[in-house]
Amino acid sequence: MTQAAPAVLPDPPSPRRALWVMYLCLLSAFALSQAYRTVTSIIAAGLQADFGISPDSLGAFAGLFGLSFGVTQLLMGIGMDLYGLRRTVLVAFPLAGLGAAVSALAPGYGWLMVGQLLIGVGCSPAFLACTVFVSRHFPAQRFAFFSGVGMGVGGLGLLFTGTPLAWMVQHGGWRAGFAVLAVFSLLSWLLIFLRVHEPALAQAPQGPRESWAQAAGRFGSLLKVPHTWGILILGMTCYAAFLTLRGLWLGPLLMGRYGFSLIDSGNVALVLSMLALFVPAAFGRIDPGPTRRRRWITHFSLLMGSLFLLLAFWHHATANVALIFLMGLLSGYGVLQYADVRSSYPAEMTGRALSLYTMSMFLGVALMQSLTGLLAAWAQRHGHEPYQAVMVSIACMLAAASTAFRFLPRSPLLGRGAA
Repeated sequence: MTQAAPAVLPDPPSPRRALWVMYLCLLSAFALSQAYRTVTSIIAAGLQADFGISPDSLGAFAGLFGLSFGVTQLLMGIGMDLYGLRRTVLVAFPLAGLGAAVSALAPGYGWLMVGQLLIGVGCSPAFLACTVFVSRHFPAQRFAFFSGVGMGVGGLGLLFTGTPLAWMVQHGGWRAGFAVLAVFSLLSWLLIFLRVHEPALAQAPQGPRESWAQAAGRFGSLLKVPHTWGILILGMTCYAAFLTLRGLWLGPLLMGRYGFSLIDSGNVALVLSMLALFVPAAFGRIDPGPTRRRRWITHFSLLMGSLFLLLAFWHHATANVALIFLMGLLSGYGVLQYADVRSSYPAEMTGRALSLYTMSMFLGVALMQSLTGLLAAWAQRHGHEPYQAVMVSIACMLAAASTAFRFLPRSPLLGRGAA
């Protein structure tokens, strides 16, 4: 009697493959965060029609996401240090879905603001978890590339707030968009709960766990490092500039200046979002390294400011759309800023530095979106075109921040050629 052949069990997934699966699951939350932060440009007309929202109130609504997101970055960074990425994301992210549900049912502007506050807090650990995960579990020399891939995959959320959301808003109203985002948020949370189990660190910290006060003190120590300030000032401006255009003023600009339909504006947003899928990884691949990276960052941010000036004064529909697409191509240089932060601090400070930098980005978004809303309202009251005032102010902020980054101290870890 012949013996049955032993069953062949499938090989367990390789550690690298398992890391990629977990990374992609975390990126699902980041993609939704991207959708939430850019939804205003498509639903702005609907909000103004239903609630009579003025430009400054619209700017405050969009900016509240960045404010709540940025303020809670410190808490999320500490939570990840003390409790891990998975627990922090699983505890916080349900607030985003709750905020979307509140927004979908909001009877007035006040409830919209409550929903936006909840969404910002819920989304606040999303990208930070991804960058810290890359920092901990992927090779340091490929940090810019893997971060670029993450930003590209996260750009899938931007696709939703292009033509798909515009079509949905046109046929079902802006509330339907928030309802769909609430469902997607629940699905992303379940995906992270089931698939993300962060590997133990090779060099796990020894001794008793830090208290919250001790962890907060470690973050505060970064502000005493001289080169932190140039990084934070530029961090508050570059991403905020592009997101203020894409997430707030894109739809109003195209519809108000040139009479585009909502679907036409959504199509422009869709193409811009498709660019965002690829350009971060491309910039990560051509990263010139720490000694030349700062010069590249300065030049790209000044170039972006010049494009905003052109957008302010060149009133031609086709030319403006082309400028917006060119901005989308250039926006990928933001991944070089993350790589600059990664290279500017010793390994034991990297997680805190990335958290502080991410906080500065979204506080900058809140400040810029609120400020441009006020400027647009002021320009409108005085008979000027609001979009020109918005674009000129963004260009000036980029020029000032780029100058500060160029001349403030740089990290001694970058070498002599990094000025």
